[in-house]
Amino acid sequence: MVYGIQSVIETLRSGQQIDKLYMEKELSNPDIQTLAFQNRVTIQRVPVEKLDRLTRKNHQGVVCLVAAVQYVKLSNVMADVHERGEVPFLLLLDRITDVRNFGAIARTAECAGVQCIVIPGKGSAAINSDAMKTSSGALNHISVCREFDLVDTIRFLQKSGVQVVACTEKSHRDLYAKTTDMRGPLAIVMGSEDDGITPEILRTVDNHVKIPLLGEVGSLNVSVATGVVLYEIVRQRALDEE
Repeated sequence: MVYGIQSVIETLRSGQQIDKLYMEKELSNPDIQTLAFQNRVTIQRVPVEKLDRLTRKNHQGVVCLVAAVQYVKLSNVMADVHERGEVPFLLLLDRITDVRNFGAIARTAECAGVQCIVIPGKGSAAINSDAMKTSSGALNHISVCREFDLVDTIRFLQKSGVQVVACTEKSHRDLYAKTTDMRGPLAIVMGSEDDGITPEILRTVDNHVKIPLLGEVGSLNVSVATGVVLYEIVRQRALDEE
């Protein structure tokens, strides 16, 4: 955590990757705003009470969180995957805000062979020490991309020959149906804990699937749901290799 106007300015100038940049709603600082724009860092305007909860020190109305991991470019990940002769297997997280959910998802994704986790520039969990701990170190072994528009990212993947599938309870296609084929180049989209996947993303993806729910509760925890979907893909690909 870095706080104070000059400290944040120097952090932005240093080229370090910023996970979150919070600024008091009433504060205006052209230097920070310009540097944030140049570095494609989203400024989140918040009440001073939130900043006070982050630190009791003299933050001067601005706090930034330096990323615990080094973000990579999705185009580089795709190039590396093809160079290794692997089938693309990616995970897109739409506004997963709970740090522990994110860490648990990262752990499962790494174990399932996912090559990259893609998160949006705004509205996702901070990759901090709690996320690292919950992932049991998996975040040290899996690429993370931060893209500012997931819809544009999905279109890029589609043009690259990757099928993009959203996991949503609104789907009529069962994950375990014989017609659900997820053995080729694939990106799975999982949505927010509160309201699922945004409508624009649902309209953009190639297909939708749902996990059958046989009890009275209407949904699974997102980290559990992610594990179910990823390991169904692992199962299908294993059968394809036999």
